[in-house]
Amino acid sequence: MSLPDREKTELGRLLRRIALAGLVGSLALISACQVRPLYSSAPLSTGSTANAEMASIAVKPVRTRYAQQVRNNLIFGFGRGAGEPASPLYSLDLGVSEGVESSALVQNGTDQDEPTAGSVTLTAGYTLTDVKTGAVIAVGKRAITSSFDRPRQEFASYRAQIDAENRAARELAEALQLSIAQDLARHGKAAS
Repeated sequence: MSLPDREKTELGRLLRRIALAGLVGSLALISACQVRPLYSSAPLSTGSTANAEMASIAVKPVRTRYAQQVRNNLIFGFGRGAGEPASPLYSLDLGVSEGVESSALVQNGTDQDEPTAGSVTLTAGYTLTDVKTGAVIAVGKRAITSSFDRPRQEFASYRAQIDAENRAARELAEALQLSIAQDLARHGKAAS
């Protein structure tokens, strides 16, 4: 065996050892990771599942139309269509604000500066409390923006804005539901 062949063999062995060490190290890292579905049937701290805890959240009444849309979608999502809980474990205080903006001023065939597109932004702040103890479990804030076209007809423009509010309310309720589920999962881990 000549000198260059010997170096190639030693280099090959070294590279194989490095690759093997990297593989063993990555396997050790992967084995430490846990994946647990958020809505799994695994019990939280009190022995109830995430779905059961979500279904036991009562959402306090709100005042505006768009906030009521968010509330209705939350109640439907929490209870999986079953409505409000008879004896809630948690209470959700919800505050929803709205911002409507003109997004574009594009006019074809006219020189008037009327907005042709708009966007509705719904922002919700929430406080989740334990009904029995009154302890605050989580506080959070989420926002969703929905775009819409503004036709020249006044009623059509108003209706398009209402439809955008409803879309934003549906999406905001889904985002809040996910955030609250994560808060409950964290609370369950902290209580155990």
